[in-house]
Amino acid sequence: MYTPGRKSKELYERAKKVFPAGVSYTIRYFEPHPFYVKKAKGCRVHDVDGNVYIDYWMGHGALILGHNHPLMVKAIKEAAEIGTHIGLVNEYEVMYAEQVVKMIPSAEMIKFTNSGTEANMYAVRLARTYTKRSKIGKFEGGWHGGYDALHVGVSYPFNKPESGGLTEGATKDTILLPFNDLEEVEKKFREHEFACVVIEPVLGAGGCIPADKEFLKGLRELCDDTGTLLIFDEVITGFRLSPGGGQKFYGVYPDITVLGKILGGGGLPVGAFCARKEIMELLDHTKYPDASTRAFHGGTYSANPLVCYVGTKILRELEKGYIYNHINKLGEKIIKELDEIFQKYNFQAFSSGVGSMVGIHFTKEKPTDARKANTTKNVELVKKYHAHLLNNGIVVIKPTLPHLFISNAHTENEIEEFLRVTEEFVKKHSQ
Repeated sequence: MYTPGRKSKELYERAKKVFPAGVSYTIRYFEPHPFYVKKAKGCRVHDVDGNVYIDYWMGHGALILGHNHPLMVKAIKEAAEIGTHIGLVNEYEVMYAEQVVKMIPSAEMIKFTNSGTEANMYAVRLARTYTKRSKIGKFEGGWHGGYDALHVGVSYPFNKPESGGLTEGATKDTILLPFNDLEEVEKKFREHEFACVVIEPVLGAGGCIPADKEFLKGLRELCDDTGTLLIFDEVITGFRLSPGGGQKFYGVYPDITVLGKILGGGGLPVGAFCARKEIMELLDHTKYPDASTRAFHGGTYSANPLVCYVGTKILRELEKGYIYNHINKLGEKIIKELDEIFQKYNFQAFSSGVGSMVGIHFTKEKPTDARKANTTKNVELVKKYHAHLLNNGIVVIKPTLPHLFISNAHTENEIEEFLRVTEEFVKKHSQ
């Protein structure tokens, strides 16, 4: 059992009076209640009770440089002098757009939003406008934010509604597809005419499970053959797997790319969708003055100068490429040595992931999709593991499906500590 400190408990009691369940986002809750962070630096967070944790949550994967990186702090101070919100077009949005288009291989034009959820919503609307079709294909375990039409098949069992208030009208055109199973996907393509198919190159909330490269190539070919637009949701993989995202990493290029998290430098809310000019021009009101023939996009804070200025500075740093050797090497070390620990003690668990994204699965077989990651999971044991990590000063995202995001602030010392604490747990609970 993990027991947060007194001050965290007092804050949680206050929070329960103003937040449902006492938290600002469901995923931030864990039993008996979360600790409350006072400050963060590098790869560590400090709570209000004076405890220090090695952080693998890393702002939901957004903080690729680590907490409060000096470059970001400097850029935010500079941007504050410019103006945090103007409402009119500004030079910084042009600079920002040029930088993203330069880095993302499939992008020629871009539109900014305030979140990944919005970006996915607009991307789907754009695909429907372009193809003049209605149906959407999305994959089991894929998380694309709270947009109704994509809020389907995220959590196991995948046929269960993900939320109250989701109407049949909002979800009836969304067709679930099996991840990493091209043969079954081909069957769905024969049954339905899709406007678009949305996929994460690596399932995030689904367990950091990578798509097989041949699967992605086959999906690309299927979309080409059927006139379907392929959308990569790179909210997590964008700028994390490589400076050019998951599409550059895999060498498979979508029609539309959705971005977020690291796009804003890691600490500012932002989203975007980008594509080749032919598709994006359907958002151009000067070419399509009739609103019914174009796709709408808007947002009060879209492309605000604070995000644009800071985001550009961080992307230019990431473009140099030096951090990827470091974070990917650490990720490979965790994945390899976790499996060695599990095998050493004949412990029923497996690692997954690629680059600096790592998942841990207490299952009977190594999962290649979100269904396998859930059907044989030992939920009680994985919760004990999560508590064990917290009690040893380590925080990962999600108690029931631990996954880690490695930042440039992590070193081999933190990785060794994570492996040591994990081995301690495995040794104690192995049969």
